[in-house]
Amino acid sequence: MINSDLLFLINLNKIQSVISRKFDSLSVHGLNFNDFVILYILYNSSESKMRRIDLAEKIGLTASGVTRLLNPLEKIGLVSREANERDARVSYVVITETGKKIFEEAKTTAENITKDILPAKKSKSLRAMNDLLFDLGGNIQ
Repeated sequence: MINSDLLFLINLNKIQSVISRKFDSLSVHGLNFNDFVILYILYNSSESKMRRIDLAEKIGLTASGVTRLLNPLEKIGLVSREANERDARVSYVVITETGKKIFEEAKTTAENITKDILPAKKSKSLRAMNDLLFDLGGNIQ
């Protein structure tokens, strides 16, 4: 038998797979779950833009990992690059107007998918779980 902490992480890993499969199988407005999360973060960021390294930190990836995720979004016009006027080494990822529109449309679909995954009667438990995930290093509330 394993301890409850390890069991929690194993179950958390399974749930992450379930979430990704549900979102990806329904192709939320052409977005997979990672795409949706990126657009969510950019949509809610100051000036709708972020440095790539900050975006990578926010979603728990390396800078190169986030770049791989951003390339297709950039090709279809949902995000763009913006140079920093003061430092040529720094560039920003900016959500485009098209990206904002797609995000707003996808948000409704994503919220409906969420209703299929999470039980409505457990909202108090979900708030407590979200607090725990934030304490464990999740940085989006």
